[in-house]
Amino acid sequence: MIPALWISKTGLDAQQTNISVASNNLANASTVGFKKGRAVFEDLLYQNVHQPGGRSSADTTLPSGLMLGAGTKVVATQKSFTQGDVQTTDNALDVMIEGRGFFEVQMPDGTTSYTRNGQFALNSEGTLVTSGMGYPVQPEIQIPQDAESVTVGGDGQVSVKITGQAESQVIGQLTVTDFVNPAGLQPVGENLYVETQSSGAPLQGVAGADGLGTIKQGMLETSNVNVTEELVNLIQAQRVYEMNSKVLSTVDQMMSFLTQRT
Repeated sequence: MIPALWISKTGLDAQQTNISVASNNLANASTVGFKKGRAVFEDLLYQNVHQPGGRSSADTTLPSGLMLGAGTKVVATQKSFTQGDVQTTDNALDVMIEGRGFFEVQMPDGTTSYTRNGQFALNSEGTLVTSGMGYPVQPEIQIPQDAESVTVGGDGQVSVKITGQAESQVIGQLTVTDFVNPAGLQPVGENLYVETQSSGAPLQGVAGADGLGTIKQGMLETSNVNVTEELVNLIQAQRVYEMNSKVLSTVDQMMSFLTQRT
């Protein structure tokens, strides 16, 4: 058995995963609130042939050992929650968080999910919901049918101008939820994340207070994917994949040569 065959196989598997992550980033380059991911690699166990510092004679030790690696593997895919660019829409129901935090969304089973996508809409009852599947935003906000305009303040306070009334009426409060480790959240699709043990418990508060981001109305946060960077990552992953394929080919030729000679 030639170890190089299995070592290069691990390299091929790892780069396939790396390309999948980069491809997902590029596919979501136009997804509002999307956060890019990256593959995290680790080397595998080593075969310890000679221990560093081992005795080479009565009075000398080995300055370095002889250890053969077993390849590599992808151990994690980390999300980067850096701020995306700002897209101005002038839609009163489009909001974004500038800084840390997430919007809370209630799922059909009663659980809570979190999103950076503030592209909201109204359902048939006038409730503020996500524009995709219509999940209610938490805390629930009901927009009156006779509202002429909707205003969302930087602290998340929602007010409306009612027909025939001079003063605006406060109808609710958009809260912002943060986590100690946002990278520990589990992405579940639909621009949503769910809490895990690694993310820590949700910390809900008022926008702009205690380090939480502020809310901007009539704006959306675009994906934080840098297309140029992802294309470079794809090229690099392709080259590494080709080199591992070359190792497989070379080892195969060596084994073929030995077989023919015996």
